[in-house]
Amino acid sequence: MSTKAAATIKLITFDLDDTLWDIWPVIARAEARMHEWLVEYFPRIPEAYEPLDLRALCGEIALQQPGVAHDRTALRKLGLALAAERVGYRDFCSDSAFEIFYAARNEVVLFEEVLPALERLHQRYQLAALSNGNADIERIGLGHLFDFCLNPLDVGAPKPEPLMFREACRRARVEPHQVVHVGDDPDHDVRGAAVVGIGTVWVNRGAKVWIGEPLPDAEVATLEELETVLSRWDR
Repeated sequence: MSTKAAATIKLITFDLDDTLWDIWPVIARAEARMHEWLVEYFPRIPEAYEPLDLRALCGEIALQQPGVAHDRTALRKLGLALAAERVGYRDFCSDSAFEIFYAARNEVVLFEEVLPALERLHQRYQLAALSNGNADIERIGLGHLFDFCLNPLDVGAPKPEPLMFREACRRARVEPHQVVHVGDDPDHDVRGAAVVGIGTVWVNRGAKVWIGEPLPDAEVATLEELETVLSRWDR
């Protein structure tokens, strides 16, 4: 990439879900664990709602309350509260139910090469996490490898809106041309970062075909390949 080849990379920003780990098995397991908890303590809810039904309530809430549509935590809690109300519970605590879900949601299984790659990259660059989700990198055990983490609640809008990318540059005290963003989503990650003038690396673990413009500056299947790309750009 010509722009990056001529620039000094100072900050690498990473998407989290589906970039550093496979998110949907994690979500399914978290939903199942919460469902088991509800069976024990609030059985009328799981009698009326399967885990996917409770997930669908999040979408219902997002349509009714667009102001919280980018807040995954609030959507889960409000969806649980709505389910409890509909089945007649008046003493339901959505915080307690959500904590069961959230503990499991942060029990992720990193892709094999992720941890050693991050450890090496952390020695050379500032690293930041930019996620539309609600993962907690401290709970996951990656907090020591990231200089900071941003999500939509921190900046007021989700990717691909420019705010999160611009705030990352501000916090790291770098210019966009000194930043590379790494993520799996063509719109949220690649196109969102490109609009701000940030370099882009598309993590394509599933051998998907890129569609549309702009193209990513690089495409990799693993973070080991990312290290090779960065070394070439930093020469």
